[in-house]
Amino acid sequence: MTTDLSAPTLRRAWRLFRAFQVEQTDPDRFYGTLAADSVSQVSRFADVSGAWVLDVGGGPGYFAQGFRGSGARYTALDADAGELSGLGDPEPGSVLGSGMDLPFADGSFDITYSSNVLEHVPDPWRMADEMVRVTRPGGLVFLSYTLWWGPWGGHETAPWHYLGGHRAARRYERKHGHPPKNVFGASLFPVTAAAGIAWSRQREGVEVLAVMPRYLPRWSWWILKVPGVREVLTWNLAIVLRRASD
Repeated sequence: MTTDLSAPTLRRAWRLFRAFQVEQTDPDRFYGTLAADSVSQVSRFADVSGAWVLDVGGGPGYFAQGFRGSGARYTALDADAGELSGLGDPEPGSVLGSGMDLPFADGSFDITYSSNVLEHVPDPWRMADEMVRVTRPGGLVFLSYTLWWGPWGGHETAPWHYLGGHRAARRYERKHGHPPKNVFGASLFPVTAAAGIAWSRQREGVEVLAVMPRYLPRWSWWILKVPGVREVLTWNLAIVLRRASD
């Protein structure tokens, strides 16, 4: 019997929280845990085995291991060659390019996936539209992103981002002697839950399968119904779509 790692339970939320605590000190544990959970979560909506998966912002290879281990054909795209080479040579078939202008034909992939990338591009909903475009009719789009007003919205500058993104970046540089990896206004942007929910409702040519707090237990999902509260407590929003058949 296969264990569903992504079942939205309190135990899962705690496991992920513990992994997030060691992102900087033990990235293998952090990204390995997140990749395994992500593959399990995508599998709740589509059969990963045999599917061609595009990972927008795929990074150094942890997600490649997870998806390929489940039988998927995997392609990673990233705008940063350094990210693709984080574990050594880039994964076979990796593509250097922009998520806002995906260099693929319409309907190329069975599943398009993106984890925590939308907040790093200046036009996130253009990227979301591009992911829909390159997904085949009947295919799955799974994208998630970190909410700006959540506790981790400023990434390594949190929680000082609550006082302003530029101020938080300056404080980080004074303290550490170098600018943060994620620079507000250049590689980090304030994306909200409200914007994602509005995009999913207005986007034509898709069926919305789920809009959910990605990491939280199922009993807490009511927070998405409360404007303001959802921006702080949701932490990470996942949007799951099926592209309509022609």
